[in-house]
Amino acid sequence: MPNETPVAQHNLSLPSFRRRSGTRLFLLVPVGLCLVGAIMLFMRAQESRRLAVTTHALEAESVSVVHPKNGAPSNDLALPGTLQAYSDSPIYARTSGYVAHWYADIGTHVHHGQLLAVIESPEVDQELNQARASLSQVQANLTLAGVTAKRYQGLIGTNAVSQQDVDQNNQNLEAQKANLQAASANVSRLEQLQGFERVVAPFDGIITQRLTDIGDLVNAGNGGTAFELFRISKIDTVRIFIPVPETYSEQITNGLKATLELTALPGKQFDGSVVRSSHAIDAGSHTLLTEIDVPNPSGQLMPGAYAEVHLRAATPISSLIIPSGAVLYQAAGPQVAVVTDKSEIVLKKVTLGRDFGDTIEISGGISKDDAVVASPPDYLIDGMRVEVQTSKSEAQH
Repeated sequence: MPNETPVAQHNLSLPSFRRRSGTRLFLLVPVGLCLVGAIMLFMRAQESRRLAVTTHALEAESVSVVHPKNGAPSNDLALPGTLQAYSDSPIYARTSGYVAHWYADIGTHVHHGQLLAVIESPEVDQELNQARASLSQVQANLTLAGVTAKRYQGLIGTNAVSQQDVDQNNQNLEAQKANLQAASANVSRLEQLQGFERVVAPFDGIITQRLTDIGDLVNAGNGGTAFELFRISKIDTVRIFIPVPETYSEQITNGLKATLELTALPGKQFDGSVVRSSHAIDAGSHTLLTEIDVPNPSGQLMPGAYAEVHLRAATPISSLIIPSGAVLYQAAGPQVAVVTDKSEIVLKKVTLGRDFGDTIEISGGISKDDAVVASPPDYLIDGMRVEVQTSKSEAQH
């Protein structure tokens, strides 16, 4: 019996020990989870930093750059351009109806006022007949109102009618006069619409497009479902617009002689002169828009043809020379990729001069201090980050 008491005490303390051990385990589990989470977050942060460094390295395109060199001073400025007709106009119908006949096809030389097509417009014809009938009715009412007013004016002295009756008839006479003016204006309007059934040439020129045929339904105006009937161009004189570099802009004056050369007519030159300029330097390309008119009495020069314009500057100006491969030919026109101080790409529009094969002359758009990408890929865009590669020769310097 004396040995039973310690065993019982030991048995009584065992549950409390187990409870304390369970409590410790319960507290250690969250701590362990927190440690595991912290380790995972640290590993993810390290991986994100490595990924960011890798991405930054990948997004920076490696390019090599060159700086433009000064070319030999020259008085001759050669600029590209496209010939345009002196006047070019679409011709629409001014009245709705069906095309009954057309009298001019593409290539036809026409004169001012010459008949091009006839439109049948029955609705306008019937409206005109109705308006003329209404005009006759208003004229009859006006005649009756005039006779009545005159009769009442004669009777007022005999006290056979009241003054109010006289005033009412005089007012009716004035109203009928106004109705006559309105009816006459409506008839004139419809007569003009009927006159538009005859489509005529607005000026001397040549028909470059015929977009209609007999039986076509046409609508008045140039909006909605309306469409062109013809397109006429005046080509006895042609225009060409060229972007003159800012460095030459001070030498551009009205009357300055110019010479045109066309790839379609090798060996031939056509003389023209500067007639006007925009008197404003374009902020994007740093060029002056200049118009040159060229006489074309024989019609040999056709609108839309590519031409190279040669201007003779009074003072020789040096141009810049870059590799031919540095020029990007895209929808926006000739461009070069320039690397900024922030290692970002800026695409600049340039004006091309003479082509020397491996190199090309730049008349405007860049400066000598610009870092031009020597061989730019087609996917370069504004703001793209690049990494400039240093050549061995530059590293030695």
